[in-house]
Amino acid sequence: MGRFTWMVSAIAGVSLMVCAAQGVAAQDRLKLAVGQRGNWDTSVAEIGSRLGIFKKHNLELEILYTQGGGETQQAVLSNSVDIGVAGGIMGAMSAFSKGAPIRIIGAETTGGQDLYWYVKSDSPIKTLKDFDGRTIAYSTNGSSTHGVVNAFIKENGLNARPTATGGPAATLTQVMSGQIDVGWSAPPFGLEQLDRGEIRVIATGNDTNAFKNQTVRLLITNTSVLQNKKPLIDRFMAAYRETVDAMYAGEDAIKVYAAFVGVPEAIARRTRDEFFPKQALNPDRIVGLETIVPDAVALKYTSQPLTEEQLAQLIQIPPRN
Repeated sequence: MGRFTWMVSAIAGVSLMVCAAQGVAAQDRLKLAVGQRGNWDTSVAEIGSRLGIFKKHNLELEILYTQGGGETQQAVLSNSVDIGVAGGIMGAMSAFSKGAPIRIIGAETTGGQDLYWYVKSDSPIKTLKDFDGRTIAYSTNGSSTHGVVNAFIKENGLNARPTATGGPAATLTQVMSGQIDVGWSAPPFGLEQLDRGEIRVIATGNDTNAFKNQTVRLLITNTSVLQNKKPLIDRFMAAYRETVDAMYAGEDAIKVYAAFVGVPEAIARRTRDEFFPKQALNPDRIVGLETIVPDAVALKYTSQPLTEEQLAQLIQIPPRN
């Protein structure tokens, strides 16, 4: 090989190395805290990553799963993560009203049709009124399940005992062993037990005035993250929206979700089609603020209603391109 040819080859090699390094550098990283691993709605980031959608937007996601919205929100407030997925709306309003550095960048789930409360098949509990004097499960303080349980108690005048039980699997164990009277879950968790007649559903999140047809879970971030990583947040939301579209467009997302959760594709499809209409995952609008704001006061999450100016400060959803 002549000297000139060798030099050209060397320069080309260096150029390729630079390009490769630039490609790696373009993959910006975001850390996520996600409540409840395996729920259809909380799996958007996982599915989008496995389908290559976030990579297409030059994002690499590091996902930490929590036991519920309360833990997720705490991770955001402590700046341990960049984005929290499935934080409870009442918890977010409560934190904001007390001066916490929290901002809402999207709706995560609207409506409470996916959350359900159940008992063992031989339990004497038949209706919500029968919750009186019983232990009722929720995941963590400040989560959407905590909000629903508080609404059950207030709206039905119950003297019940709300109890934090963590995720659906841990909750099921406590119900079946008699430690808790009423458990909570969300599909696909518990569907097999329901089909076998081992448990009975008593109520869903839509059996409350405070959560029916309203946004119940959120995408949240810390104010410092929003200030310092705004372009990354915008790209995250673009990829998130694209992933939601893909989750309802065909079978690829079903296959990915079934493999991720470890359930048959039929169960994955049933979870999506029976419990999560696409509009429920629309991240672009917080639905029902006219009811949520006064309910936050009634349920003692805030001492007074948030004003329009405060809501405009709290809710900063990046516009859809």
